[in-house]
Amino acid sequence: MNDLTQTPEMLIATMGARGRRAATIIAGASDAQKADALRRAAQALRDQAPAIIAANARDMDNAAAAGLSPAMLDRLRLDEDRVAATAAGVEQVAALANPLGSVIDRQERPNGLELTRVRVPLGVIGIIYESRPNVTADAAALCLRAGNAVILRGGSEARESNRAIHAALVEGIVAAGLPADVVQLVPTTDRAAVGALLKAAEFVDLIVPRGGKSLVARVQEEARVPVLAHLDGINHSYVDGAADPAMAEKMVVNAKMRRTGICGATETVLIDRDYPAASALVRALLDARCEVRGDDGVQAMDARVKPASEEDWDTEYLDAIVSVRLVDGVDGAIDHIAVHASHHTDAIITDDAARAERFLNAVDSAIVMWNASTQFADGGEFGLGAEIGISTGRLHARGPVALEGLTTYKWIVRGTGQIRP
Repeated sequence: MNDLTQTPEMLIATMGARGRRAATIIAGASDAQKADALRRAAQALRDQAPAIIAANARDMDNAAAAGLSPAMLDRLRLDEDRVAATAAGVEQVAALANPLGSVIDRQERPNGLELTRVRVPLGVIGIIYESRPNVTADAAALCLRAGNAVILRGGSEARESNRAIHAALVEGIVAAGLPADVVQLVPTTDRAAVGALLKAAEFVDLIVPRGGKSLVARVQEEARVPVLAHLDGINHSYVDGAADPAMAEKMVVNAKMRRTGICGATETVLIDRDYPAASALVRALLDARCEVRGDDGVQAMDARVKPASEEDWDTEYLDAIVSVRLVDGVDGAIDHIAVHASHHTDAIITDDAARAERFLNAVDSAIVMWNASTQFADGGEFGLGAEIGISTGRLHARGPVALEGLTTYKWIVRGTGQIRP
């Protein structure tokens, strides 16, 4: 147990030291043992579902009293189906191919040295996240399966839910013969603990933030540990003049409204001035109970459209709100995205293959799509299992980060007595 009388720095140092020891053990565990631990953890989640849902109800009551938005409450909420889906996600990670030990490349030098690069665990990973309690299970499963120990620091709004999920995970991990310290949950909501975790370079090898702009900005500003950034999802769906109207309407409404509180939701719709069914598309969004904020041309299409401000083009709403702008073809869409995107996910809807390829090659985002809803920006939908987040940076890993993104590599050099002249 962690001593809550410790200072945040002492607490994180204690957890970090335990994580280092656990990382050594998990790195040497067999793949079968790690998979068994996750299957047992998934069953523990199912067995303890009533306790998890009861804990979540307490969080929901507190969050509603604190005035959290409907979208944020949806992120926080757990029910039987969501707990079952979380358990299934943990099992899915157990069934994924083991990335560790795989050979990235091999070469033989002229002097006879054989050089091999192989995948190995990162070590200890710190994950700082908000709202979604399922991240506790997803992150733990991925880190463990990739041979890492993890220190989790969830948001205060999900405190009770995270504790209940963590308890179930540890039950399964220990039952498989692995140390409980493979997955640790910071037991305090003191913000100073976050600062201590960000500076714990002696114990932590990578920090992964999952949350809003303010969280990610703080992590990037204060961290003394490498950061795998998951920035906001200011995602665009561009409707080209050559788009099929029926397809475009269905896709745009899905991209915005299927789940408005996830990072893959479309926040801005760009419409080619030559698209013939723009008014019908705007009406479809409004009829789906989405607030539309548009430029002058879009406002003229329907009296229900509200004027968009410059701030709207740079806003991740995570709600039933969308900004809509008319642009001059695919190049106009590319130009807008270059200025306003967060480099998360951007999509083009068109029947013109040449325009699609122009968009896919020119838009510099982690995920670019052609005739697909941005709601598919998800590790599970990519066949990667649960994801740790969607990296919008350019180093180490990009896009949905799953098992491979939680590994690094080392060089193995085999010789026959060579010395360097």
